[in-house]
Amino acid sequence: MEEKNLNTENSYKTVGNSFQSERGGFAKSIILPFVSGIVGATLVMGVCFSVPQIREKVVGGDQADSTAAVSSSNYSTSSSNLVSLSNYSDTSVGVAEKVLPSIVGIRVEYNVNSIFNRQPSTATAEGSGVIISEDGYILTNNHIVSSSSSYYQVSEANRVVVYLYNDETEYEATIVGTDEQTDLAVIKIEKTGLSPAELGDSDSVKIGEFAMAVGNPLGMQNSVSSGIVSAVNRKITDTDGKTYTLIQTDAAINSGNSGGALVNSSGKVIGINTLKLTGDGVEGMGFAIPINDTKPIYEDLIQYSKVKRPYIGFSGRDLDEETAQYNNLVVGVYVVSIEEFSAAEKAGLRAGDVVTAINGTSITTMDELNAVKNECQIGDEITLTIVRNGEEREIKVTLMEQP
Repeated sequence: MEEKNLNTENSYKTVGNSFQSERGGFAKSIILPFVSGIVGATLVMGVCFSVPQIREKVVGGDQADSTAAVSSSNYSTSSSNLVSLSNYSDTSVGVAEKVLPSIVGIRVEYNVNSIFNRQPSTATAEGSGVIISEDGYILTNNHIVSSSSSYYQVSEANRVVVYLYNDETEYEATIVGTDEQTDLAVIKIEKTGLSPAELGDSDSVKIGEFAMAVGNPLGMQNSVSSGIVSAVNRKITDTDGKTYTLIQTDAAINSGNSGGALVNSSGKVIGINTLKLTGDGVEGMGFAIPINDTKPIYEDLIQYSKVKRPYIGFSGRDLDEETAQYNNLVVGVYVVSIEEFSAAEKAGLRAGDVVTAINGTSITTMDELNAVKNECQIGDEITLTIVRNGEEREIKVTLMEQP
């Protein structure tokens, strides 16, 4: 990954959950590591990303947005494409006033069983969310409402509570749908008349443009921090081997910011804050899921309670040149096992085959194979080029819906 030059003690921490225990000893022995661990693995991807495209204008998402200064009462345009330092304060105030009513605080309660403690305990986690509809749908991170750790067994969220801007009422929320693959989730409260956030265009984000992180860090609701977009299309790989493409920012992101918004100088959401890099000598390295990538995900979650994806149905292992040569195989994806009743089984794929291409595109890893597959639709027919017993052949596979 691109951060290899950093100290090995550095790690990507999810910044979604700030945990507190309802048992005194649990707080010291379990919850402190739980804060940085339950929803935040090392990263390579943790929770602020628990936890994966990117770009936008210097100060906005469209022609009218590429302006220098934005007043708190009027987002005006100017001929300059550079941020005016004299108007920076007005820009920040205006952005905060616009976006804060669309950001919520989230508190989640879990039952936790620890390998260090036989007695189950109750823990709470703090996170953030972005209102996406006036009737109560809220976009957040999956790791906030569905957490896991090698040291803890965590129940499904027992209770999810939402806090609105300038409103002390606790609103009970239901989990509409979650997607571990993208670390996104949708929850809902029964209330109308909310202020949905205005979404920007993350495909036009520019390095160096204004960025503000808005959320609920450490349970401190309605907090903002500002900076710039440090990088776009940043590839980050988590401890499970999942690779995400994220927006990097130096706006301060802390535990509890997960699920909150990264916004541009027009107050438009360009990303969902998801993780940060921590460690000795590390400062100002936070990451957000590009908002354009979230749209098809939350639309599926609202409609189906899951994300509909095309599915082949086999587990594979990447074969690099050294491993392939040692085992008298070719570089590609080694088929370890075939799932029963899957598209792969129906097409005749076998364990021991090595997949070297999909639809004519050469691949060497499962990530590359999935990237091509995910551009297809359920029901599409794809062609896998495989090597079986030293002989190359093609197999036609009709993609099914992922269970």
